[in-house]
Amino acid sequence: MLSLRRSLVAAAAAVALGAMAMPASAADIPPADTVVTSPNVSHVLNIPKPAPIAGTINTDIAFQSGYAYVGNYGGFSIYDVRDPKQAKPVSSVVCPGSQMDVSVYGNLLFSAVDSSRSDDSCNSTALSADHKEAWEGVRIFDITDKAAPKYIKSVETNCGSHTLTLVPGKGRDRNRNVYLYVSSYNPSANFPDCQPPHDKISIIKVPLDDPTAAAVAATPVVFPDGGNETQPGLLVPTSGCHDITAYAEKDIAAGACMGDGVLFDISDRLNPRVTARVTDPNFAFWHSATFSNDARKVVFTDELGGGGAATCNEATGPNRGADAIYDVTRRGLVFKSYFKIPRYQADSENCVAHNGSLIPVKGKDIMVQAWYMGGVSIWDFTDSSKPREIGYFERGPRADGSGGGVWSAYYYNGHIYAADFHQGLDVIKIDDPLVRGAERVRTDRLNVQTQESYRGGGWGHD
Repeated sequence: MLSLRRSLVAAAAAVALGAMAMPASAADIPPADTVVTSPNVSHVLNIPKPAPIAGTINTDIAFQSGYAYVGNYGGFSIYDVRDPKQAKPVSSVVCPGSQMDVSVYGNLLFSAVDSSRSDDSCNSTALSADHKEAWEGVRIFDITDKAAPKYIKSVETNCGSHTLTLVPGKGRDRNRNVYLYVSSYNPSANFPDCQPPHDKISIIKVPLDDPTAAAVAATPVVFPDGGNETQPGLLVPTSGCHDITAYAEKDIAAGACMGDGVLFDISDRLNPRVTARVTDPNFAFWHSATFSNDARKVVFTDELGGGGAATCNEATGPNRGADAIYDVTRRGLVFKSYFKIPRYQADSENCVAHNGSLIPVKGKDIMVQAWYMGGVSIWDFTDSSKPREIGYFERGPRADGSGGGVWSAYYYNGHIYAADFHQGLDVIKIDDPLVRGAERVRTDRLNVQTQESYRGGGWGHD
């Protein structure tokens, strides 16, 4: 989600709509607070937010060894999902600081903090970034004891950490270090630790045998000549990146960088090199990226307006606030088509393309994706020129008229897990011939922004 964290930076709202022909009118909008699904999707379970963080919104999810780690503006929670039908919370850590995007690796959890705090502690309070003593960056927790995680280290980064991407080391370095690619933006001359132009990312090196020695090891400039700053309709001019997805075994990454989409060569982990760059007149805010399993395609999402407005409607049109599918070729990124959910939402429902992951189906490119109050969409982009939705889950408008919806929706070992702002964690199942076989593909760890091939990395078959 576009950060509203800085008191001196204003942000707006919105996005999304549909791409395939289905009935779409006010009469099709579900009743308030009512779950509806396509016939091939079932709602297995809803787990309300645990009491310690019930008053703040859920964000991103990471998985490891049958546990789900759900970020929240107030901290994070750990859920036991080894039996999805009996999934339950194990613990919650109260440690405020949006967005709390999370990644896990072994006994470590990394969380992104992009709201200026009075200090790096879990007892900190909000403090404007125009104060030199204000802190924002990355917090590291030891999750060996899932009932009682321990906060062990913080690393401050310029402009904070809106998102972070875990990148394993390679070769002899693989079992020694992991690297965190930290994305941040919105510099200001008034912010001592976030000065313009800020056309860079921060890379934190984490020694696995001594994670308390984690520190910023590099700050490579992504846009040495400046990014896309003048295109009409941009939400915010390019000043860094919003999110990066790394495909480490292939030594590539895709960056969603506000006004630009980029590909990186990350064969040198501390020196990522831009190999392709694109802009799109229909994109207002390049938000995130997902590679196909063979890395021959990449899906970029546009969070038009920042995610706060009701634009899953006919007026917005099919080409704005959409996913954009690109083929990856020797010439770089070649645009093929847009995808948007085909279900119109009520004017009270914020709706936007947001975080999603691949469903591991051999020979097909199928993705599950969150759309805030547009719910969860399962869609097929095997033919990158003709994407289509094959299933969905959503709730009707909130009875109180407020916003919310699903922040992240990811597929993990046979089920879809959706982190809802207010409703907690939803467990969802799709039963469709197009995804048969996916349930047999298993992985121990899933950090969605750290892609691994289905038959490589941690993936295997039962």
